[in-house]
Amino acid sequence: MKAYSPRDTLAPTLSLFASTSTLLCCALPALLVTLGLGASLAGLVSAAPWLVALTKWKAWLFAGSGAMLLIAFWAHWQGRGRPCPIDPVQARACVRLRAMSGWMLGISAAIWAVGFFFAFLAADLLL
Repeated sequence: MKAYSPRDTLAPTLSLFASTSTLLCCALPALLVTLGLGASLAGLVSAAPWLVALTKWKAWLFAGSGAMLLIAFWAHWQGRGRPCPIDPVQARACVRLRAMSGWMLGISAAIWAVGFFFAFLAADLLL
């Protein structure tokens, strides 16, 4: 039995990248404008024009990344009771991988929540 498989790390890693894209799409521009760094935002958009395309499709971006997060949490929850290998080295690697996966999912969820707040709630609450 292997100490880990690519399936154990794929869902948390994909959810981290998906939630980071929501942060780039919506939270970063809102933060720059809030801090009075509109010129920096203009420079960022001119250097990376694909950010505007992400902003146009933010509802789909958040729906897709939220679905990926839910799948990753479900996979992590389903694997919580799986036994680790008997070999002490592989058992430590298994426990460490599960802990790292949990932390990665938590960070992904926090990033997603910050992006969701700035994309959909901040304008109504703060203005």
